[in-house]
Amino acid sequence: MAWRQFVLNLDALDPSAVEAIFSRFGASSLTLTDAGDRPVLEPGPGETPLWTDTRITGLFSPEADLEGLRNALQDELGLAELPWHRIEDLEDRDWEREWLKDFGPMQFGQKLWISPKGSEPFGTNTGQKGSDPFGVRAAVVYLDPGLAFGTGTHATTALCLEWLDGLSLEGKTILDYGCGSGILSIAALKLGCARAVAMDIDPQACVATRQNAIDNDVAQNIEILSSADEIRGHFDLIVANILAAPLVQFAESITSTLRGHGMLALSGILCEQADEVMAAYEPWIDFDDPVFREQDGQIWSRLSGKRRAD
Repeated sequence: MAWRQFVLNLDALDPSAVEAIFSRFGASSLTLTDAGDRPVLEPGPGETPLWTDTRITGLFSPEADLEGLRNALQDELGLAELPWHRIEDLEDRDWEREWLKDFGPMQFGQKLWISPKGSEPFGTNTGQKGSDPFGVRAAVVYLDPGLAFGTGTHATTALCLEWLDGLSLEGKTILDYGCGSGILSIAALKLGCARAVAMDIDPQACVATRQNAIDNDVAQNIEILSSADEIRGHFDLIVANILAAPLVQFAESITSTLRGHGMLALSGILCEQADEVMAAYEPWIDFDDPVFREQDGQIWSRLSGKRRAD
């Protein structure tokens, strides 16, 4: 069906108050974007992307009372007049996949590629491994844009993907702690891991991981869990791209499932949080030097190392 949308520059307005009014008038989706020229393709873990000039867009059915919405915004927010806004009719589209135009194939390290489902990074059509123009045997992970919880565009994900690409993974096992889209565990399987366990407490993340594993022909090699209490056994590698606070809180639990001399990578950590996180893992892990990357004015870190033998 056709849709209508209400676009409003927030200026100094409270985003949560505006969202509440949009929702009351039947918004099918709400999107916060940059009203200037600083696009963010993927927010940092656990954060809502807000820019200096933020714009909210609400998608509505054709019968929605958008004139009433305009009046409610003005009255309830106590405004003499609304900031810049527009109401427009939209042609029917597959809205879940509209952002595909901003997501193209991306390379991480020497041989790992992340690509939208249905797109080929360099002409290969194998879905598993092919040869890129430089003669490197490539591992390609295909993601469904409609199920994206992490695509590699954020620095924290990219740092973990590059770490995996630099390892020899043949026959190893991996735990993806806080798996999101499953991008890291699926990449590890494409790079040679024999078995992966992907855990996330968000049910939608588990759905996305399961579908992405099917699309990448690795579903038979991955176990998807919805609670850390379900994790069993020990792993050759663990990757956890979440947030600093839970990484510190669950340090002992996470490392207890890592084999002696097993490899660990932690991300979702701002540079000023790195020392605190490393201190939490110091009883078990010998860390390499942290790797830092700047994105949108913030510096993120990846901490990697090996577990000491018991």
